[in-house]
Amino acid sequence: MIFRQLFDQTSSTYTYLLGDSASGEAVLIDPVFEQARRDLALIAELGLRLQWTVDTHVHADHVTGAWLLKQHAGSRIAISAASGAEGADRYLQDGDTVAFGPRHLLVRATPGHTNGCISLVLDDESMAFTGDCLLIRGTGRTDFQQGNANALFHAVQDKLFTLPDACLLYPAHDYRGLTVTSVGEERRFNPRLGGELCESDFVGYVSNLRLPHPRQIDIAVPANLQCGAAASAPSQQAEPVWAPLSYTFAGIWELQPQWLEEHLEAPQIIDVREPAEFDGPLGRIPHARLIPLGDLAARSGEIAPERPVVTVCRAGGRSAQATVILRQAGFESVANLAGGMLRWRAEGRVVENAGV
Repeated sequence: MIFRQLFDQTSSTYTYLLGDSASGEAVLIDPVFEQARRDLALIAELGLRLQWTVDTHVHADHVTGAWLLKQHAGSRIAISAASGAEGADRYLQDGDTVAFGPRHLLVRATPGHTNGCISLVLDDESMAFTGDCLLIRGTGRTDFQQGNANALFHAVQDKLFTLPDACLLYPAHDYRGLTVTSVGEERRFNPRLGGELCESDFVGYVSNLRLPHPRQIDIAVPANLQCGAAASAPSQQAEPVWAPLSYTFAGIWELQPQWLEEHLEAPQIIDVREPAEFDGPLGRIPHARLIPLGDLAARSGEIAPERPVVTVCRAGGRSAQATVILRQAGFESVANLAGGMLRWRAEGRVVENAGV
């Protein structure tokens, strides 16, 4: 099984990717709208097909990426039937399963933070995804969106603490940089409802948290009640239109050699190798201009900001960093030549000044 834990720093949200390597099927839990491009890049690089996005509840601190991922990947949207959300492909009930290849996630209704909160338990009970129900040494709050402290206490005790002690728990959020806990740990050490704490202890604790409302609540909740439909979501970053670019999980826009060879005079080609390499046996791409990587930041003023830029080096590593430097300098239309000169020469593309 393929498993990845992803993080959105703005909302402190964890997104979880689970995939079956044999079938290539995958499911994504709690996707974030602004991170859809990142998620799609990772899914493509791992050779997976996204079957489902599942939101553990109607989030109040970020807009879900479910709708956007459906447009780009053809995935289907699943959310709790008690969530009140519209536009999903499937409405989940307690005891339902969400399959990816031969594996599946079991749905356990865990209301209390909201009416529609669910947790997802992997088929072998080795891990569970608890949304905002149970956090690492904490729980979800209960002071808005149909919150109910008594219901949350029983959800944790009856649906999560009944799992094996070794079962790893992955929450939808963490604000201290913690990544994972276990049922046994939380049963012993959770300061809100672990150990010998009773229901009245828990209710008194969460009723006096005095937390401010999430900053994005007025945007996030209406959008998430539509499963993140774009009409209610924040503006998506524009996709590049000057060339057919692809986005990597490393955060780099890449351009394929064939397009560049067919449009050599369209972008500015900046070769960031050293002078000896530029004049060396690999040759150089016609119209390429040499600006070594170490000089690029200081010499970025030599590059026209209104024209797209393609960076190139020996194998694509230094030129990937060159795109970062140029974006920091204010260039918007920048891409890395995938594979660099090694791939360019291996594919027999046109070069100047090549050695024997």
